[in-house]
Amino acid sequence: MRIETYDTTLRDGSQGEGVNFSLQDKLAITAKLDELGFDLIEGGYPLSNQKDEEYFQRVADMDLKHAKVAAFGMTRRKGIAAEDDIGMQALRDSLAPVCTVVGKTWDLHVTEVLRVDLEENLAMIRDSVAFLVAEGRRVVYDAEHFFDGLHDNPDYTLSTLQAAQEAGAQIAVLCDTNGGRLPEHIVAGIEVAQKTLSIPIGIHCHNDSDVATANTLAAVEQGAVHVQGTINGIGERCGNADLITVCANLALKCGHELLTENGVQHLTELSRYVYEIANMNFRPGQPYVGNSAFAHKGGMHVHAVNRISQSYEHIDPEAVGNERRVLVSELSGRSNIVAKTTQFKLQHDNELMANILARVQELEAEGYQFEAAEASFDLLVKKVAGTYQQRFERMHYRVNVETTEGDEPITEATIKLKVNNHTEHVVAEGDGPVNALDSALRKALTPAHPSLARMHLVDYKVRVINSTEGTAARVRVVIESADQHDVWSTVGVSENIIEASWLALLDSVEYKLYKDEGELGNGTEIAGT
Repeated sequence: MRIETYDTTLRDGSQGEGVNFSLQDKLAITAKLDELGFDLIEGGYPLSNQKDEEYFQRVADMDLKHAKVAAFGMTRRKGIAAEDDIGMQALRDSLAPVCTVVGKTWDLHVTEVLRVDLEENLAMIRDSVAFLVAEGRRVVYDAEHFFDGLHDNPDYTLSTLQAAQEAGAQIAVLCDTNGGRLPEHIVAGIEVAQKTLSIPIGIHCHNDSDVATANTLAAVEQGAVHVQGTINGIGERCGNADLITVCANLALKCGHELLTENGVQHLTELSRYVYEIANMNFRPGQPYVGNSAFAHKGGMHVHAVNRISQSYEHIDPEAVGNERRVLVSELSGRSNIVAKTTQFKLQHDNELMANILARVQELEAEGYQFEAAEASFDLLVKKVAGTYQQRFERMHYRVNVETTEGDEPITEATIKLKVNNHTEHVVAEGDGPVNALDSALRKALTPAHPSLARMHLVDYKVRVINSTEGTAARVRVVIESADQHDVWSTVGVSENIIEASWLALLDSVEYKLYKDEGELGNGTEIAGT
């Protein structure tokens, strides 16, 4: 069965804490969603702000191949004709081919929030839908708080759906707006609505009980043909149903048709693309598309998965555009080392495998961890194998932080390196010690290695290892770096946080140089490249 996908990342998703899309961001995400074959893209509420209003003007000029854009709005206000209501006019003037109207279905909201009588609310639903249908728009009716309303006053809640259907709505979307219902409640609600309506039914779930995806799948199993959600599940409070997981499950586990023919194979790319645009960190444990979704650490697991992949993987990672990762730690067996070093063609050298494993265990005893710093591990392999070539020599570095009362601190890093038998002595300022060091290091090396100009830091994490030592405790610094193609992580450990950061920075730069020369495997591919 074909399932219609409705993405509300640009509207409902943008209501999540810390999420803010620019106009250009929204247009870029629209193009990516269309490319993968999403059916409907909710662009925003054209009356709420100038950005959303301009979005609908700009998106009308885009050559979308598959998707249709939906404008979101509420029912007309009480006591005002639909044609005179500025919200209705904004939906009409958006020129969006689809209009989504959200109406109150829970009598609590009708009488206590809107403060209108129950009959007036029905008229507001009926008039709003009818007005937009008369304007030639396809109307999606979002039945807000449907499941809560059904629990408290089922007759009235169902009458709101009937009002929307009678006025010409083409689909009724049942919303678990508070995210408090469980799958059995969703199934029961869909079943009741099916007996009341003749139009198709959709589902819109929030994740406050951490079952939004399960609720969405249960709704489809019961007969819903339209699913709403956001990419990566972003949204207000605990977020929305994650369309990444929903689509993967519907296509790969339930056998439904959705997106384009190969759209599911690009879900990892889409997930990371939205994370990048939203300036959010990837969620490693995100099902299907997270960096850890197909990561194996225990030696027994790695040995088994190398023989039969499905022994510890529920799908082929490539089915969603992801990849298998083998993690290396003190728990690793030889199987992990062999799997990780395949790219170096070292898998038949048992003595070298043992030496690499011994070095990993030695460094982890000092506080290193390599499962989150695979680039540092790749460099470690080259060092143990004797194929590592130092590209530059550190002579010294110094970081100075100065501040005066009432002024922001000024951070300055001075680095002296020997590069190609030539001494580079540079100074750079930064927002902090690590940023200043990073700027100075690349300033010194870029003349000899221009590709470093396209590299930048993405994330910086610090963890105290032996906290009982107080201010003398060792710290572990993990740095995530990226260029236009890949993202990779490196690690440094020291009792001095600046030195630990410096060690991680060195590995990051070294990895970039080796990678550009094709001597190392790539890191995690960045979406859209």
